[in-house]
Amino acid sequence: QVQLVESGGGLVQAGGSLRLSCAASGRTLSMYDMGWFRQAPGKEREFVAAISWSGSSTYYADSVKGRFTISRDNAKNTVYLQMNSLKPEDTAVYYCAVRSLPRSVLLPYGYDYWGQGTQVTVSS
Repeated sequence: QVQLVESGGGLVQAGGSLRLSCAASGRTLSMYDMGWFRQAPGKEREFVAAISWSGSSTYYADSVKGRFTISRDNAKNTVYLQMNSLKPEDTAVYYCAVRSLPRSVLLPYGYDYWGQGTQVTVSS
């Protein structure tokens, strides 16, 4: 079993930055691919970014490419999401998740363990 705890969310003005963290306990994350998803009110959960277990491969949704950066520190059992040039449409609850099996990288069903989420609100 893996427990994931996200932090770093908050209220920021458009154009600002936030750095989300996802800390794990129960298992080492170094064996797993990781992803960040987000869900806005009334919308489905959507893919934001993913990173391979080694950190050598990263994937981004088109909507965040060039603005967000996913990274990981396996020694700290933590995954990060640096979010720059934030827009009001980035407002959502952000979730990190573990992908332990070779399933979809882009869809929520491909991930096995989820954190409780952290709220990001971008004001215009």
